[in-house]
Amino acid sequence: MKQLMLGNKAFARGLYEAGCSVVSSYPGTPSTEVTEEAAKYEDIYCEWAPNEKVAMEVAFGASLAGKRSFCGMKHVGLNVAADPLFTCSYTGVNGGMVICVADDAGMHSSQNEQDSRHHAIAAKVPMLEPSDSAEALEFTKKAFELSEEYDTPVIIKMCTRVAHSQSIVEPGERICPPTRPYEKNIAKYVMMPGNAIKRHPFIEERTRKLIAYAENCDFNRVEMGDTKLGIITSSTSYQYAKEVFGENASILKLGMINPLPEKLILDFAEKVDKLVIIEELDPIIENHCKALGLEVTGKDVFPMEGEYCQKLIAEKLGVEVPVIQKIDEQLPQRPPVMCAGCPHRGLFYTLSKNKCTVLGDIGCYTLGAVAPLAAMDMTLCMGASISSIHGFNKALGEESEGKTVAVIGDSTFMHSGMTGLANIAYNQSNSTVIILDNSITGMTGHQQNPTTGYNIKGDPAGKIDLEALCRAMGFERVTVVDPYDLEECDRVIKEELAVKEPSVIISRRPCALLKYVKHNKPLKVDTSKCVGCKSCMKIGCPAISMKDNKAVIDETLCVGCGVCKQLCKLNALEDQ
Repeated sequence: MKQLMLGNKAFARGLYEAGCSVVSSYPGTPSTEVTEEAAKYEDIYCEWAPNEKVAMEVAFGASLAGKRSFCGMKHVGLNVAADPLFTCSYTGVNGGMVICVADDAGMHSSQNEQDSRHHAIAAKVPMLEPSDSAEALEFTKKAFELSEEYDTPVIIKMCTRVAHSQSIVEPGERICPPTRPYEKNIAKYVMMPGNAIKRHPFIEERTRKLIAYAENCDFNRVEMGDTKLGIITSSTSYQYAKEVFGENASILKLGMINPLPEKLILDFAEKVDKLVIIEELDPIIENHCKALGLEVTGKDVFPMEGEYCQKLIAEKLGVEVPVIQKIDEQLPQRPPVMCAGCPHRGLFYTLSKNKCTVLGDIGCYTLGAVAPLAAMDMTLCMGASISSIHGFNKALGEESEGKTVAVIGDSTFMHSGMTGLANIAYNQSNSTVIILDNSITGMTGHQQNPTTGYNIKGDPAGKIDLEALCRAMGFERVTVVDPYDLEECDRVIKEELAVKEPSVIISRRPCALLKYVKHNKPLKVDTSKCVGCKSCMKIGCPAISMKDNKAVIDETLCVGCGVCKQLCKLNALEDQ
């Protein structure tokens, strides 16, 4: 029966129908739902790994054992997993191995715009690119067949619009192929230099075979219309082009984006008067076409950055743009903000009050950089806060040691913070690291992690003790604070910055949005005491506003955390 299905859910359905047995991923928008949906199938073992590198290595191990396997991540996660990716391209696979990477053009929830097609090209592995939910399902099933036939991991590239939009799919039955027997093969799987040298020619021959396959495969198709204009495109750009031009253009839709065909493109180019390449971000298809000697229109009219849309494509190609009724431009902007009751707010307020230099990390706590707290100086990538503070303090010494901290979330710490902490312990910089432990992976929608004690299904699992871990890594000073207690936070931060040795502060309180967290009643304002000093506004809580020069509490948002009460010297904020 046909269903309307989210792209990521359709991808997970493809994993199920293809007989995938093992799934290991790290959550990252817009890829997260693939693994969350796959976990709903009892026939698939699913887990959250500490990071993407581990996830890919787990998937490789399952493939080596002869089972079909999968790992999923967002584009920056593929950077983390690049080490095993480049080498398992050399080893090849046993059971089929599929990798999902979800790009985020427009940076809706990412620190950069990155085109993951470069990874496929550099690693010399095939990459498929579905343009809707139906293709997400079908491409996933066919990717396992491709993986096993050509002895290679296969990457499927999603993007935000395909991952998080819905279209019609027709689910099928699960077909679980027999386990491929594992056979010891040192020359194939042990990548020491002598063996790796012999595997490189295999990779080049495999690429030549895949190029030949791309010329006539089901992933690429020609849709002939008006031959005055020919469009070569892929992914969500294909949908935009179809909506703008319909039958008024001929389209070569590329579903296999690496390696790209040659003859198919040249034959298509001969049939049209003008050739246009429509692709988000980098000119991968365009450069390939130019290398084939074709004259094309591409990045000379289309931007290198940001998401495309129907309106942009129509404007750039001189097509009449439909009149769109605009929303009133005077609507107030709503910048992102930490939730009411967020446990990070009190800690960031304390850091801001003490004029600390704060080296930040990736997580919802990155919002600590937003006004009015403005309590973060740097965010680079997962785990970088800890490594960076070590370099920062080694460079400046006492000039920075007494006023600089690193902040990192519990999940991010497990992802890639431990090695940076080991570096501080080993090379002894006088650095203060604050682990923001909110008992969950918050930014991507409340996934479990190795510090929570629960697995992807919510069942009890191994739990890492952060205090014991930090002490085992060589830190004698490990202190736990409640971020709702501003006085305690202030005392501990000043104390740890004053000592002349490495230290760790664990700011521990569960995310205010977790279902098991029991909140207090909303606070109320005694208007007879409130003088409109706006001290309570300094923490940037969305539950507090001003009206007629008096503080106002939004009872639908306030969770009664009491942080704002501690800022009011006149006791105008009260419990109900």
